[in-house]
Amino acid sequence: MSERIAAEGFPPGEFIAEELEERGWSQADLAEILGKTPAMVNQIIKVKRRITPEVAEGLAAAFSTSAEYWTNLETSYQYWLLRRGQRRPSIAQRKAKIMTLAPYRELIRRGWIEGSNNIEVLEGNVLAFLGMTALDNEPEAIRHVARKSTDYADVSPALRAWLCRARLVAQGVQVQHFSAASLKDALANLRVLRRDREHVRVVPALLADAGVRLVVVEHLSGTKVDGACLWLDDGSPVIVLSLRYDRIDSFWHTLMHEIGHILNGDGEIVDSNLLDDDAMAVVDNPEAEIKADAYAVDFLVPQDDLQRFIGNHSPLYYERDIQGFSLLHKVHPGVVVGQLQLRHELTYYQFRAMLERVRHIITDSAVTDGWAR
Repeated sequence: MSERIAAEGFPPGEFIAEELEERGWSQADLAEILGKTPAMVNQIIKVKRRITPEVAEGLAAAFSTSAEYWTNLETSYQYWLLRRGQRRPSIAQRKAKIMTLAPYRELIRRGWIEGSNNIEVLEGNVLAFLGMTALDNEPEAIRHVARKSTDYADVSPALRAWLCRARLVAQGVQVQHFSAASLKDALANLRVLRRDREHVRVVPALLADAGVRLVVVEHLSGTKVDGACLWLDDGSPVIVLSLRYDRIDSFWHTLMHEIGHILNGDGEIVDSNLLDDDAMAVVDNPEAEIKADAYAVDFLVPQDDLQRFIGNHSPLYYERDIQGFSLLHKVHPGVVVGQLQLRHELTYYQFRAMLERVRHIITDSAVTDGWAR
């Protein structure tokens, strides 16, 4: 038998099997020559047991080779296994990489992607959801200005996934042709809708007539996102609300904030943490955010009039005074309470009864993803 060099990735057991076939020997025959059990020979051939120096000596005697030939085959194969393991990430490593792109477990729970025990299938599902072709590619950059507690330039994997889902949901909403003029024309009707909580159900249809898609997508864990303004193309704006604060003041402020972005032509905008959980604090924001906030608060309540109201009543506010001011300006009293909280004239816990819930109303008329929908 002549000396041979193993092809890369070929285990020594394959060469043993070839030699047995060439000689017409059985595994039991080789076991008898080696003085080993047939089970042990079978394990070596099936690559379940390594070739030890002792076995290499026996194989050398059986096949008229050197012992080094068999130990070299074993060493070469083990190095190949090591190199292959270094080139191909483990399942745990691949899952960790997927997690840097999207919180796939939460996406599975929400029904946004199909789960799978097969890492190849799982990876493919996540990449398709994100619009990517390879795990090592950079995800799509989303130009944005943000109002949130983290770096304005940072888009977390969860926030990116939320945006991807929002875009997909919005594509199923039918609207009229959009123009800035059509949206401005709709503002007069929006002013009328500020009065009563039940009127919010009309907002999606009103905006659709103006060419603006309004969808509701429940936020993902850790995103702290209230709303977003996206563009499917240059003439197709989308407003996405998360409704993580189920209050009428938050609904109207976020809605008008995003409309302000559309009118200002700010592009793809992500607005996070519009209202602080504890103090309703407003933090320093990019210029686009400041303008959108100013537009929202003034559209809902004329700020000069609100300032005069504060001057006449601060620091003691009574429900009848807030109700009267709201009636005068044809706006829901909860919106006034929300703005007084933003100005730190009221604590977060005052007049909570006026901050009526609206999620169950708007989700009955807007395309919604979340809350088991």
